[in-house]
Amino acid sequence: MRRYLYILFLSCVFGHAQTALQNSGNLRIHENGKIGFHTDLINNGIFDENLGLAGFYGDNTIDILGAVPATLNDVEFATTLTAVLRTSLNISNNSNFISGNVLTPKEAPEVTLNFLENSFYNGEGDPNKVDGYVSITQQQNFTFPVGDFDQLRPLILNSQGINEFAKCAYFSEDPNNPSTFTTVFNTESKPASVGTISTREFWRLEGSVSSTIQISWNAASDMAALTDDVTTIVPVGWSKSASQWVTLGNAGGVGDLTAGFTASNAFVPNDYEVITFGAAGEALEGLDLGNYLVTPNGDGINDVLIIPELEQSPNNKLLIFDRFGLKVFEKTNYTNEFDGLATSGSFVMKQEKGLPSGVYFYIASLYDLDLEFQGFLYLSARP
Repeated sequence: MRRYLYILFLSCVFGHAQTALQNSGNLRIHENGKIGFHTDLINNGIFDENLGLAGFYGDNTIDILGAVPATLNDVEFATTLTAVLRTSLNISNNSNFISGNVLTPKEAPEVTLNFLENSFYNGEGDPNKVDGYVSITQQQNFTFPVGDFDQLRPLILNSQGINEFAKCAYFSEDPNNPSTFTTVFNTESKPASVGTISTREFWRLEGSVSSTIQISWNAASDMAALTDDVTTIVPVGWSKSASQWVTLGNAGGVGDLTAGFTASNAFVPNDYEVITFGAAGEALEGLDLGNYLVTPNGDGINDVLIIPELEQSPNNKLLIFDRFGLKVFEKTNYTNEFDGLATSGSFVMKQEKGLPSGVYFYIASLYDLDLEFQGFLYLSARP
């Protein structure tokens, strides 16, 4: 059957006047094909059987809108300002965040950057990620590249089964006064087992599959306003049934009051409206071994991570995480193997370069002594 392609150029007004490309017919990017959008895209036709690359480029804000969500195979976002989704955009393979944010209107949570089965992304960072909603379709585990305009604030989702659909957004807002919710999430409404609750930020996570999450904090999170003991920090959620905040985990936080992360127990995201940080009513078990410096430059000093206490328990396990809570190293029966190379996560694919410089967090389990230690280390990148 012959296919026809109709492309119309027209002047559109969406807060500003600029040229737009409108697809009203049947548009397809074939394998190895490339198309670059330097103007708004209005998709009112079929644009979903793509195998090539589509890029959004330019110094102005680019709007992606229309009656029909497009499905792109590989996509690049490289704008000086933002690419604004007025309708959802589906990714079937890879999304590369090069520069500029992807913005979805939080007052319209049905609009998302949606990652289909087996799709993924690269290049996310503070200046380039999604300020709004990210969703997944037919995926089990995913790190949502969400944040506000200035910072990346990812949420790591590990589900016990495949999510038919799940989505997440980050809000740099006081949950007592949310801008796009009809419900007020009163941080004083909580049981005695929950201490102070963050008024600086929260996440909205939706999903019907029992899951665990990891969320991280930074200096802007002001964790000192919650507690002076990192081990008491836990994720808390606003329970829809109880209309109050409840604890989602009991493992405590890892890191310090400036940067760290915490993990939850298994829960069903749809049972909770929003998620943030809270302090447990009572201190959690944990022991800080101290801080470490790793400088793998071959001078024989601090080239590897050495934790002398692990010698007292040959039956042990060491986990190392980056500042967002992404696991980068795991070793059972650790004997000084960590030298800045990743054994877990996306960094393994380029591990000859080693992990970037920065603060990392560790959890050391000493099974022979029935103890668990946690702390952080500073890594200087390999030369």
